[in-house]
Amino acid sequence: MKDSKPKAIRKKPARPRLKLLPIAEETRRWSALLESELLSWPGVIAKRMFGFRAIYRGKRIFAALPHTRGFGPDTTILLKFDPVPPALLQRAQSDTRLHTNTPGKRWFSFTMSSDIDLHDALGWLNHSYESAKRGHSR
Repeated sequence: MKDSKPKAIRKKPARPRLKLLPIAEETRRWSALLESELLSWPGVIAKRMFGFRAIYRGKRIFAALPHTRGFGPDTTILLKFDPVPPALLQRAQSDTRLHTNTPGKRWFSFTMSSDIDLHDALGWLNHSYESAKRGHSR
């Protein structure tokens, strides 16, 4: 008689989780300024998500801003491009503040180090916002 117990399911090894750390007051201020601007754009809403503010255009997420937690000492915002036009990808690769930890994927991180970076952050957020519009029409 065979054992009726199912065989053990093999699980993929878990990737180490990034530890979310409390953010600095300066990061909180920059995020609040960016969020305030984004919420003035048509169709944009913000929701809480793991210490971040998830920013949506309609039902599509296009960014995440640190609200109470972040990925480390740097002020990093997350941007989603879906799709990433080739010209924009080339431009993104030349901006040393913009990174992707998963090549070929849609999420990028933009690191700010001064008030001057807010202008460029808004530029990248605008590209991400427009990407969410294109993806929304599918």
